[in-house]
Amino acid sequence: MMTTGLLPEGFHDRLPPHADAAAAVEARVLEAARLHGYERVDPPLAEHADGLSSRLKDGALTDAVRFVDPVSQRTLAIRPDMTAQIARIAATRMGHHPRPVRLSYAGPVLRLRADQLAPAREWRQIGCELIGRDSVAAAAEVVGVAVESLSAAGASGLSIDFTLPDLVATLAAGPLPVAADQIEPLRSALDAKDAGAVATLAPAYLPLVEAAGPFDAAVARLRAFDAKGVLASRLDALSAIAVSLGDRVALTLDPTERHGFEYQSWLGFSLFVAGASREVGRGGTYMIVGAEGEEPATGFSLYADAIVATAGAVERRRLFLPLGTPVADGAAMRAAGWVTVAALEADDTPQAQLCTHLWKDGVAQPV
Repeated sequence: MMTTGLLPEGFHDRLPPHADAAAAVEARVLEAARLHGYERVDPPLAEHADGLSSRLKDGALTDAVRFVDPVSQRTLAIRPDMTAQIARIAATRMGHHPRPVRLSYAGPVLRLRADQLAPAREWRQIGCELIGRDSVAAAAEVVGVAVESLSAAGASGLSIDFTLPDLVATLAAGPLPVAADQIEPLRSALDAKDAGAVATLAPAYLPLVEAAGPFDAAVARLRAFDAKGVLASRLDALSAIAVSLGDRVALTLDPTERHGFEYQSWLGFSLFVAGASREVGRGGTYMIVGAEGEEPATGFSLYADAIVATAGAVERRRLFLPLGTPVADGAAMRAAGWVTVAALEADDTPQAQLCTHLWKDGVAQPV
């Protein structure tokens, strides 16, 4: 039967066993976060568009699906990213809470449009946010929890690519002045590693085109470039975070990467795992806008589907219980971690129930 056109472009059903695997990834990530003190919140799928777009400094709501609420006649937006909602909760409902606030979350997000590398428009986002501190210790904790969460989810071959989202603005306001109307074009040229455009806009920034690479070497190149020490505190912070990670993860640095880090402040990072063609998560530091002013935060987001996809074929391990199997036998096997599927008719078979093992003579035998 043809199924083309059943769902809009960019949407898909999650079927067994992949939906189970994605749910397991989510549970493991949230449990790893919980053990570090991150408590879960669960914001609604949609809320007032003006409120959703006002909580992150420099975080424009450009990728949200909007619609008019038939009840209030106000414009609502379906969240394209849960971070803004966590910012709202921290600034309002939990504004009285002692700082820092550690929150975790998971839920679907919907984007107005997709890109060629990531054609899905609906994602399942999982993440953590540490609100109220802007320190190396806070950033190191968040990066460490992200690494531990990915390991708990079963990912391997972890690597992190760091970036400095406010690098150009910092240099332009200090030792390497750039006209205000040229800052954004310069950022785009550096992000694209377009040496010709950088040479035209601001030749002094050309060394940054070649600054990316393995972490230690890239940091050394940036320190050599930073003759007046404007970037020293950021580079010291990056080095401290790297030391806190030890040898658990491979590290790189691309100081001018901006795509996906439009509202982050001094730190951004992308998370990669073995088998993934692109990042499985992102994080960084940013500012929350509240009634009392701005407040710093650090966080990360992961995408369960992207992590599951790195595992290739998802393993099923199901134990078939023939008709008449004692109830106690099935209970004992489930307690031991088995998924059991009980026959409902005498002629039922393990193959028909997609089982990998058969309960026979008190033993789980491969089919």
